[in-house]
Amino acid sequence: MFKPSEGVPTKWKVAFFTGCIMDAMFEKINRLSMELLAAAGCEVYVIKEQTCCGALHAHTGRMDEARNLAKQNIMAFESLDVDFIVNNAGGCGAALVEYDHLLKGDPEWEERAAAFAKKNRDISQLLAQCELPFKHPIEAVITYQRSCHMTNVQKVVSEPLALIKSVPGAAYKEMENPHMCCGSAGIYNMVNYEESMEILDAKMIDSKKTQATIIVTTNPGCLLQMQLGIRREGLSGTVRAVHVVELLAESMGL
Repeated sequence: MFKPSEGVPTKWKVAFFTGCIMDAMFEKINRLSMELLAAAGCEVYVIKEQTCCGALHAHTGRMDEARNLAKQNIMAFESLDVDFIVNNAGGCGAALVEYDHLLKGDPEWEERAAAFAKKNRDISQLLAQCELPFKHPIEAVITYQRSCHMTNVQKVVSEPLALIKSVPGAAYKEMENPHMCCGSAGIYNMVNYEESMEILDAKMIDSKKTQATIIVTTNPGCLLQMQLGIRREGLSGTVRAVHVVELLAESMGL
């Protein structure tokens, strides 16, 4: 458990959803997420009984497996008396907030799924309500690659932008077509690789026009895709892609 920093009153009790790709490939971002939540006044709990959100199973039509994973997560998190279940991955969050739709019509699970979905929040939704203790300015032009899942399913739009713009020293520059997908799109970049690279190339043209040296994302698929785009454009060393959690943590000295 992560506790609020000394002298910081407890604002919320939250359970942290670790995710699969985030836990396997971006463990540092998960750790920083929990540290940020604690710095913002949260008691943060992590339970080993949680499992995959089921998003990728649903994307491939394996709906029975997606429903079974949803039920495992509902059972696991029901054991905790928390205000929110917090995730830091747009794709995972989109799956979690739709468990009520996934299990609709199931007399045993529908109501429990609705209660679970209601508690889910993207980490930006909580952090945007807090005054973060920034210590170091980040003198850079920053642009934001929106997660389609987070924007269109979770309807989380303003909070990540507010957090980016709150970082001291940061100059925010919007892309001309900010709502265009980066080409990751769950498993799209694996099953439709060539098409996804065409989308990524178009996204990188838009990104380069901003002259940003930092591209902020809120989803592991977007993050991996934008990191690939930077390499494809020969911009490694001058441009970096980071999760919004990494940006905030850097400015807070975590």
